[in-house]
Amino acid sequence: MNDVSSPRDLRRAIRSGAHLGNTSGLAPGYVQCNIVILPAAVAADFLRFCQLNPKPCPLIATSNAPGDFTLPPLGDVDIRTDVPSYRLFRDGEFVEELADITALWQDDLVTFALGCSFSFEEALLADGLEVRNVTEQVNVPMYRTSIDCSPAGPFAGKMVVSMRPFKAADAIRAVQICTRFPAVHGAPVHLGDPGLIGIGDLALPDYGDPVNVAADELPVFWACGVTPQVALERARLPFAITHSPGCMLVTDLRNSRLAVM
Repeated sequence: MNDVSSPRDLRRAIRSGAHLGNTSGLAPGYVQCNIVILPAAVAADFLRFCQLNPKPCPLIATSNAPGDFTLPPLGDVDIRTDVPSYRLFRDGEFVEELADITALWQDDLVTFALGCSFSFEEALLADGLEVRNVTEQVNVPMYRTSIDCSPAGPFAGKMVVSMRPFKAADAIRAVQICTRFPAVHGAPVHLGDPGLIGIGDLALPDYGDPVNVAADELPVFWACGVTPQVALERARLPFAITHSPGCMLVTDLRNSRLAVM
């Protein structure tokens, strides 16, 4: 599916079951979103959590009303079918991954679409920087850290970060580029020694796949949209759904619209 360029065509392929995997590099130029779906009773608290933690949880769109499975600002989206892989949580525990959540849909569910690092990867590539997970054709490595998020209602926990290695000069350039994209995690939260943010071994990511890091490269860490999954585990909600890491909602919104000049 690496030749897919239209977000509408990609969503149709996902909806039909023709594409079930990672969406990195697909539909270039268009915003991809992390997804959180939860009951309306806790939606206001989760919205506040996003507002207090804009780096890992940059809000792009929400449902118009509880039970609405469309997201008109993002395209002809049916959130029950248009994500390649979903994760179901019950009482804060991950239960299973699913390709379709139509049978689980409830009239009180609210969807949150959050910005994704796949959008700023395009800006890095356009500037001539190598993005290692793209080069190696794997999912970006993601790690749980010791960085605390600001709590809101039942939602709290540690930040998850994604990592891409760069030589020092390129790392500085990456910071400059990503600062222009606060709606998709913005500038990195840490460069260098992973132990300073609680990461023990770069070769053992909590999510995604490891990538090669050369001796003359710095690991650069961005706040990651998997962070809400940690907050959901901590909140122990009876029911919640997210995207599977790396398997995003691909929207009709262009990345260029998110840039701050």
